[in-house]
Parts: sequence; structure tokens; C-alpha cells
Amino acid sequence: MTAVESRPAGGGTAHVVQAVGELSEAPGSPGERPFGARVKAFVALTKPRVIELLLMTTVPVMFLAAQGVPDLWLVLETCIGGYLSAGGAAAFNMYLDRDIDALMDRTSQRPLVTGMVSPRECLVFATALAVGSTAWFWYLVNPLSAMLSLGALLFYVVVYTMILKRRTSQNIVWGGIAGCMPVFIGWSSVTNTVSWASFVLFLVIFFWTPPHYWPLSMKVKDDYERVGVPMLPAVAGNKVVARQIVAYSWVMVAVSLLLQPLGYTGWFYTAVALVCGGFWLKEAHGLQARAKAGITGPKLKEMRLFHWSITYVSLLFVAVAVDPFLR
Repeated sequence: MTAVESRPAGGGTAHVVQAVGELSEAPGSPGERPFGARVKAFVALTKPRVIELLLMTTVPVMFLAAQGVPDLWLVLETCIGGYLSAGGAAAFNMYLDRDIDALMDRTSQRPLVTGMVSPRECLVFATALAVGSTAWFWYLVNPLSAMLSLGALLFYVVVYTMILKRRTSQNIVWGGIAGCMPVFIGWSSVTNTVSWASFVLFLVIFFWTPPHYWPLSMKVKDDYERVGVPMLPAVAGNKVVARQIVAYSWVMVAVSLLLQPLGYTGWFYTAVALVCGGFWLKEAHGLQARAKAGITGPKLKEMRLFHWSITYVSLLFVAVAVDPFLR
């Protein structure tokens, strides 16, 4: 057993956290790491469920950019490139956060923690995905999309994971920019440009990210406190967090309604944005009311907003894809 030293949560001296099992460079014997489980572990390094959400914001934007059905080969090529790029970013994230992942309940079964993948293997895998995805976009889509994809990866790995995550409670606010980039990538893959429509949808995801992630952070704030990561719910009370969730939610809904005045969408998208946005605001204000009343534990029901946030962004971007066919 060895003590795992974490990078500092603030700019000061590093602190040593609770002892955990050693994360060796070559954990376990080959017999303890069967091939099928190893394949699943490498897939897990790419955080496929997160990538599903990223692609959910990429493909509909391609339909909007094309004002109809885009080249389906281009859609496939963009999705593959997006998966490789986002997967590389996720693998780098797991490599850099393997010390705290071992101490957090939510991440205790990640491949580097269990020893199914060694840190060296993860680093090589992440680098291969980063290089491969950039080349893929450059030669099969276009250089602009390649640069946007590489920029998103570097922002997530360097700015969010290495700089912001352990130093500021606003980590997810600015770090979330990386998660907004698929909107630009989807648009640029079709048009080889970016536009005001893609910028509006970028802002929707930007303002969506904190009220999407903070409810989950409220649920698992003990994990963040244990490892010294200053996620907002770990350093501020529920009332403060809920108030900020409501503020971001109102701005997000307002921004989502800008596409029609700018001439990019019609009645269908606007109707979906209004209905889904109205339900979101109901849930956000409900969470704030419970927080103000001092409710904690399961009765706070913070995960209701987290789960709805995924449904919201899915429905909104389906409307983005469908709207061009109804205008």
C-alpha cells in the first residue's frame, strides 16, 4: 500500500490523500487480464456514454448547416473522427486523474484504478487517438474541423484537467467550453466555416453545462471533498449552488430562442425550445425551493434535474435536425 499524492486543489502545496492500492506500471499478470475484459477496459477509457452526448450535438447541427440531409458519408466520417478525438481526451483525463479516481466512489472502477490498463498503456492509447483523430479530420473532413477538434482536446486536457479542475470552483464553467466544440465541428464539417447559428448553439451548451453537471456534483460532493477538488457543491452550500443553477438555466433558455430571430430555424424548433425550456426552469426552480427550505439527502432530488438535462439537450438538438424539413 502506498500513499497517492494528489496535485494541489489550489495553487499551494500538494497534499497527500488517503492510502490506496498502488497503481503500478504493469498491474497484474496476463492471466489476470483476459483479452475480452481488456478490450472493454480500453473502450471504457474513451467514456462512450459521454461521447454519445457529444455526437448528439454534432449530427443535428450538420442537418441544420445543410438545411436538409447532409452527405451521409461525411456524417459517418465526422462521427468517427469525433469519437476518436473525444475518446483521446477522455483517456488523457483518466491518466491525469488516476490518483483521485482511486479515492472517489464514482470513479473507483475505472480501468487504471482496477489495473486492467496500465498508466503507460493509457498514455500511448490517448496519444494515438489524439494524433489519429486529427489526421482523420484533416484528410477526410477538412482542416478547419481538424483544428477545432484538436483545440477541443487540448482545452479539455490542459486547461480543464491540468489547470482548472483542482484550482477553482468555476472549473466546470470554463472547462465546459471543450464540450461545446462539437457544435462548431459539426457545422464546419459541412460548410468549412463557422456561423452565428453554430455560435448560438455553442452558447446553449456553454450555459447548459454547469446546471447539467452541478446537480450530479451535489449528489457526489463527498467524493470531491475527499480528494480536494473544489467543484462548486463541495465548497458552497446547496442554496448557493441552486441559485447559480437557476441563473444559468434562464440564460440558457433565453439563448436557445435566438435561432429563429436570426433566421436559422422556424416554428418547430422554437416550440420545442419553449416547451423543453419551460420544463427545465420548473425543475431548476423546484431544486432551488427545496435547497432554500434546507432539504438535504434524497428529498433534495437534485438528480431529477441532472437526468432531465440529458433529455432536454437531446430533444432540443433533435428539433435542430428536424426543423429544416418543416420550414
